[in-house]
Amino acid sequence: MRRAVGVLAGMCLLAAGCTTAPADGDAPIPGAGDAAAPPAAAGPELPATLTGQKVAWDTCGAPTTEQGAGEAPGAEWECGELTVPLDYARPDGETLRLALIRIPAEPGAGRIGSLVFNFGGPGGSGVATLPRVARTYEPLRQGFDLVSFDPRGVGASSPVVCRDGAALDAAAQEDPGVPRTRAEGEERAAAVRDLGADCAAAAGDLLPYLRTVDAARDLDLLRQALGDAQLHYYGASYGTKLGAVYAHLFPRRVGRTVLDAVVDPTRDVVERALLQTEGFELALGNYLAGCGDPAGCPTTGDIAELLERLREAPLPASGPRRLTQSLAFTGVMSTLYSPQSWDFLTRALRQALDEGRGDLLLAAAEQYNGRAADGGYRNLHAANRAVNCADFASRPTVDDVLGQLDAFREISPVFGEHFAWGLLACEGWPVTGERDRPEVRAEGARPVLLLATTGDPATPYAGAEQMRDALGPGVGVLLTYDGEGHGAYASGDPCVTAAVHAQLLAGATPEDGTVCP
Repeated sequence: MRRAVGVLAGMCLLAAGCTTAPADGDAPIPGAGDAAAPPAAAGPELPATLTGQKVAWDTCGAPTTEQGAGEAPGAEWECGELTVPLDYARPDGETLRLALIRIPAEPGAGRIGSLVFNFGGPGGSGVATLPRVARTYEPLRQGFDLVSFDPRGVGASSPVVCRDGAALDAAAQEDPGVPRTRAEGEERAAAVRDLGADCAAAAGDLLPYLRTVDAARDLDLLRQALGDAQLHYYGASYGTKLGAVYAHLFPRRVGRTVLDAVVDPTRDVVERALLQTEGFELALGNYLAGCGDPAGCPTTGDIAELLERLREAPLPASGPRRLTQSLAFTGVMSTLYSPQSWDFLTRALRQALDEGRGDLLLAAAEQYNGRAADGGYRNLHAANRAVNCADFASRPTVDDVLGQLDAFREISPVFGEHFAWGLLACEGWPVTGERDRPEVRAEGARPVLLLATTGDPATPYAGAEQMRDALGPGVGVLLTYDGEGHGAYASGDPCVTAAVHAQLLAGATPEDGTVCP
């Protein structure tokens, strides 16, 4: 019997963090043993067939379902592939092909090289995302070809797909809500194991090789294929973890680098979830404080009461789908990523509270979950689970969650329980990471610009301070943006923009401790 589990299992610790259209989920696996992930040793020398490859750029097709579907980018965009070893310990063995995309530097610009983007997740398709957000980064084409990629296991790069769209829809609609008893917690854990078993059946041979350290080594092969002596890089949310791991592995190859919405590399799985709960509670408070008309604005109590009611009585919405408790939680959470979504959140909550309909919150949740109009899903959440579970060593249990519930509730009456039960996400997963805290010390690397937003919900500000210290003296340079939202550069703040352009286009790193009010 397949048990239902909420679409959002709570390991969006994206951001890890979640940047590419707010996104991320999680899970576990039985029946495939308890194999440890391969060690993170340097490994043997790579063959020239890998290190000497050049990208054959060609026209781009439309994004696949796993990438998020949609229209093909314009004729100025070029797509290609990069061959990487499945296992860096056996580089002459099986290989994977990673999907790439680029738009060349502006004609006549003083070209510096290629600037590689990772927009977060883990699990976001860079090939689908870069064309959608290219206008934001257009000024950087004065020095760079803008390049992105689908990391291994993501989008068009051997995507992890655990269940089809119909099964994901069914699980979302059968969602029983947040567990209230130990027995219900055990049911949640069993549902997570069922989902993990499906992942193992679909992609078991790939799962040990989806670690961030593998993706970082892929980045270095991409650097070589692009013809650059150093990797020029822009990482957002989870992409900051990937960039920091790259800097640890290849400090002398770090080029002009910006890490925006920075992940904290110093906390274990429980500590990360607590920090992210604090971040979303802060964002919720900021949203309510700036909501405007008190008569039309919801309260924390309104939201908590709505979520509680939905546990027993989902609201009707467009078509056959209903707004369940987990989908409503996802809809609220996803609209807190950006202050530009706050007016929409007010309308969505008023619709649910006053009209008894869930159309708008359901739409927000399904956008976050990557559900297309035809019922297909991008694979961001499956890939997010696979990467996080391959990275992290901790496997919290139902007992662990029950022991932490009061701490989570104290931080946030709205988000606390949901994030606490998300700790079960990797129980039973067949691949176990070596550590919860990635190695990021990068002595000898050139300065890396860290952008931290004081009101960031998914990657709270404190994480950037920890990343600066963890990178080592003289490497991490912290810029504070006193504002709201997940990510600073996309805010358009002129102070942030000037600092990023100085770092990337002029190679002039701003002073550590700069504040953009």
